[in-house]
Amino acid sequence: MSMASSFCIPNSTSPNKTYTLSTPFLLKKHLFGTTLPCLSTKVPFKLCSLPTSIKCAVTEAPSEKKSQLMRRSDIRNIAIVAHVDHGKTTLVDSMLKQAKVFRDNQFVQERIMDSNDIERERGITILSKNTSITYKDTKVNIIDTPGHSDFGGEVERILNMVEGVLLVVDSVEGPMPQTRFVLKKALEFGHAVVVVVNKIDRPSARPEFVVNSTFELFIELNATDEQCDFQVIYASGIKGKAGLSPENLAEDLGPLFEAVIRCIPGPKINKDGALQMLATNIDYEEHKGRIAIGRVHAGSLRRGMDVKICTSEDACRFGRVSELFVFEKFNRVPAETVEAGDICAVCGIDDIQIGETIADKSEGKPLPSIKVEEPTVKMSFSVNTSPFVGREGKYVTSRNLRDRLYRELERNLAMKVEDGETADTFIVSGRGTLHITILIENMRREGYEFMVGPPKVINKREGDRLLEPYEIATVEVPEEHVGSVVELLGKRRGQMIDMQGLGSEGTTFLRYKIPTRGLLGLRNSILTASRGTAILNTVFESYGPWAGDISTRDLGSLVAFEDGTSTSYALMSSQDRGQLFIGPGVDVYKGQIVGIHQRSGDLALNVCKKKAATNVRSNKEVTVVLDTAIDFSLDDCIEYIQEDELVEVTPSSIRMLKNPKASRKTR
Repeated sequence: MSMASSFCIPNSTSPNKTYTLSTPFLLKKHLFGTTLPCLSTKVPFKLCSLPTSIKCAVTEAPSEKKSQLMRRSDIRNIAIVAHVDHGKTTLVDSMLKQAKVFRDNQFVQERIMDSNDIERERGITILSKNTSITYKDTKVNIIDTPGHSDFGGEVERILNMVEGVLLVVDSVEGPMPQTRFVLKKALEFGHAVVVVVNKIDRPSARPEFVVNSTFELFIELNATDEQCDFQVIYASGIKGKAGLSPENLAEDLGPLFEAVIRCIPGPKINKDGALQMLATNIDYEEHKGRIAIGRVHAGSLRRGMDVKICTSEDACRFGRVSELFVFEKFNRVPAETVEAGDICAVCGIDDIQIGETIADKSEGKPLPSIKVEEPTVKMSFSVNTSPFVGREGKYVTSRNLRDRLYRELERNLAMKVEDGETADTFIVSGRGTLHITILIENMRREGYEFMVGPPKVINKREGDRLLEPYEIATVEVPEEHVGSVVELLGKRRGQMIDMQGLGSEGTTFLRYKIPTRGLLGLRNSILTASRGTAILNTVFESYGPWAGDISTRDLGSLVAFEDGTSTSYALMSSQDRGQLFIGPGVDVYKGQIVGIHQRSGDLALNVCKKKAATNVRSNKEVTVVLDTAIDFSLDDCIEYIQEDELVEVTPSSIRMLKNPKASRKTR
């Protein structure tokens, strides 16, 4: 958005001199009517003239150096990026509905793009997805991306397919850790950015602060002058309204669509060149096999065409395109030909991998391969060796486990799998514990049985120095719980960077730099310390020096010392020792963790003991009152376990146990 305009600054030496200021400062003056200092001169100014029309600096690009390169004006490729829970999937819902993708009487569920079962259950986007709408004869390809930092690899890949991004920012929270990550990647690609201040209808919305904070983030990330000159749209995704000012929203998302057409350039293509298409995403259908999704960079792609699949200039093989699809509205539609600049899906190449180039059979050359940041956390996967093995799962052998893990690498570039110390152990590395936990959840739903160890950070060594990953953690917490949260983060070697209040909602915003080791098991501890009110978000920052020893758990475990079925009689005496994970009538085995000990160190106890059946009767029967058992989810179990403990994962159950191999080592 080129909203640069002349401002008059009182000056005795040159009274008629004018200065040009950048977008956000004019925006604040224009929208909020305040007198603001110019950063460079530090003197007050007044507005001499207002722009009569809004243009976008990013569209006024210099003429292309190479004559064969041209821009398509009938297509826009955009990605919607944001921090988790800032409302981008809800915003896509409204965009699809207003673009008449669905019939007026058609039932449409919320968060249409979150089609995966786990996405719906957890309320987060895990996989990026494509759709398209048509606005005023312009096709807009939209890619909805994950907001959680653990799935940043999805975002990094998707940015190869687009020319611009809609950066969605919450009107109260402002830029958050993942906002910084996705914006940094978009700016590195040189993409145009339209900032959408979402949830503007919140009572404590503070749009001026959010716009200023976003502009400061652009400067901090070394954005170019054109990128800093961004268009700001104020929107309420859930109501389907948008506008150029927070007080004056249109009845629909028209201003947002106009901003996309005006501010995000069309794809730059070589129309008459040799075919080049980078496989950026992989889908799979039972009848069609592997489906490569990507943007055609040069030439055109036809159904039935013979092509060359290249990883590098020297590593190429041949294949044929059996079917070709483009994205129309919410579906994949068959196409005979796809021109350069459009996003399409290709069938028929069964062994294609993410990052490979589909090129012209004779003259095609590979595009630069996709690179994503390295994993920071690893976990061990091994075959299930508990007494209950094979009761519930369909796939229990090491061969089944190996095949499934290596198959995951085909579509998950940010993950790595290595063979472990033994033949039945594998080391899986990812961006964070959630990244690996989603894989575990998918596998158990597919019928796999296996065991996983505790998460560990991936360290690096430079010379004699040991380096470990550090993350930026932000915590929103009510004022009355700030003390306990600060104490907890301090124990885990966290260093406070920032602390500020958040408007009228009475919450405090804490920003810490903390080793990734200190974050393992932190989420439950913070929820306990804040009585369930704190919100924790993290994003990887960099590797730094080893921070020293960190204690992540003070209490031990209650461990069953014999096989059997738990009884009320045994649990009544056991609950005095701590908090239990099980109720009566549950099958347990020796070594299974059945609760949290109230002190440090583990305690073995018998939860299967039965009341002796003698003929001695008391006058009064004792009433058994049991506390409610703690119900740990998969994420909770992985956070809880220590070095000598494992999580047993089956399609129907999640159990924790002491690692028999670790127990033998300590004896």
